[in-house]
Amino acid sequence: MENSKYPKFTFTWWGAVTLVVGLFIGTMAVSLFSLFWKVTFRENLELKDWFFMLANSAGFLAAIAFFDYFIVRRTTGKKLSFNLSSVNFYTYLLIFPMMAGMMFISEFVTSLIPTTGPFFGDFYEYFTRLMDQLTDDPVVMIVMTALLAPVFEEIIFRGIIQKGLINKGVQPWKAILYASIIFGVVHGNPWQFISAVMLGCVLGLVYYKTKSLLMPILLHGFNNLVLSLLVLYGKQDSFAKAFHVSEWLVLTTGIVLFSLFYYLFMKRYKVHYAEM
Repeated sequence: MENSKYPKFTFTWWGAVTLVVGLFIGTMAVSLFSLFWKVTFRENLELKDWFFMLANSAGFLAAIAFFDYFIVRRTTGKKLSFNLSSVNFYTYLLIFPMMAGMMFISEFVTSLIPTTGPFFGDFYEYFTRLMDQLTDDPVVMIVMTALLAPVFEEIIFRGIIQKGLINKGVQPWKAILYASIIFGVVHGNPWQFISAVMLGCVLGLVYYKTKSLLMPILLHGFNNLVLSLLVLYGKQDSFAKAFHVSEWLVLTTGIVLFSLFYYLFMKRYKVHYAEM
């Protein structure tokens, strides 16, 4: 039985609307502040390397705050909170290799999506230019992708959506899948959609089994940090290209890693535990 320390809220369409409205208002607030600054001080903050990070953070914070105030507090009488406790060291030895395995598998699957052609070609070029804008300042990129994004995104997609669906009575595997699909959709492109869904399922499984939101946050940060370093210092967006190996070798390694550590993890957490 779930400890009453954490609110047992549910996630519905109204909750989804609340998150979207909060995200929009938070982002607009930063945009209006930027416009005010530009008019008053003749300086365009949107050209600063940290502006995109600030706008994203404001949007996520507002979305979480809106959900907390309009959904959680009004339906449970408690404020939004999550279990962020650590787990035993053995669990870390299982979940990180399992995550790495899925990273390799998702890279191979993603590589099957075309990057040329009348539709995919133009879309991929636009996506590449957008990603290039994030690498101008390595510090800002690492902070945004490996620190802020994992915290905000795991709170929303695993902590709010997945947990809220399970609290509503949705079967855990369906809740994990639904949250992962939504997680993929918001990335806005087919290449990140595939990897986000696949990796999201691992994040959701780990959260469901350990009941600690800290675990998917750390795994998400690990994934983003590794990929950011590949782009920043390896000048490549994949393990195969960075290490000059076959995509098939990456896939095989991924399958072995994921299968082995998934089995060990599921055996270890055959009985999942309640939040404490």
